[in-house]
Amino acid sequence: MANLRDIRNRISSINNTMQITKAMKMVAAAKLRKAQDKMNNTRPYASKIEEVAGRLANNSKATNPVMRTPEEVNNVLFIIIGSDRGLCGGFNNNLFKDVESKIENNFASQSKEGSLSLVTIGKKATAYFKKRKYNVVEGYPGFFDDIDYDKTSDIMANAMEQFVDGTYDEVYISFNEFKSVIAQTKRTQKVLPIDPKTIGKSKSEDASESSIDYLYEPNSQAILDKLLPLHLNMQLWRAVLESNASEQGARMTAMDSATENAKDLERDLRLEYNQARQSAITTEISEIVSGAQALSDY
Repeated sequence: MANLRDIRNRISSINNTMQITKAMKMVAAAKLRKAQDKMNNTRPYASKIEEVAGRLANNSKATNPVMRTPEEVNNVLFIIIGSDRGLCGGFNNNLFKDVESKIENNFASQSKEGSLSLVTIGKKATAYFKKRKYNVVEGYPGFFDDIDYDKTSDIMANAMEQFVDGTYDEVYISFNEFKSVIAQTKRTQKVLPIDPKTIGKSKSEDASESSIDYLYEPNSQAILDKLLPLHLNMQLWRAVLESNASEQGARMTAMDSATENAKDLERDLRLEYNQARQSAITTEISEIVSGAQALSDY
């Protein structure tokens, strides 16, 4: 059994750790509220842009280079959104393992030939995939220190440009979609090429709405050329905000679990401390009684 000083030191150390995890939980909760506000404000805007772009692409003769369908998929780009900091449970690893599984199942030949490229957002994603020798063409560590729409639009603009010039045949975004504080959904969605048959399909839209013939000013082609890049920018921006909210929720949950585990460990150690203390007291009393008995025999 450990001596009393060692147990006291361990209890003190656990108390200090508990204070840290409590503080981190409170910070994550405050950040989560702000992240949720941004995310909830962006969701309807991004969904409506997608719906309008889809309706325009389906109901007019307008086309755009981002809608081209490649004859063969040779070069693929993944934009993977992780986090800059850890202590958020399986938030990063679960997503990264899911991405690796999809690459192995669907893009094994491209990965083997070196035609699979990655753009990683967040320090953890950049470190993880570089360490495993993936072709990381761009990394953005420290991205979440200052979340900015212009930075995400620049990333998507580069991806669009490389898709249009034929560098990539398909572009995917992988991220954690926020469901609740304790639940995130791993998502990998194809953003390029844009498929007019699937883009912007609203569940609430009935046949009469989809058949409405609109008048476009100046013309449908000009509107589509402006709308599709905006739609793609919003898809990446929304994914970044979803991932940020998911990260704060995951960290809040992880720190809450760590605090509860620390409480359980402290309770067990205090019980052990009291048992050791009682044992020491009992031993001392026994020694005193034995000494007194030995003296009385003389």
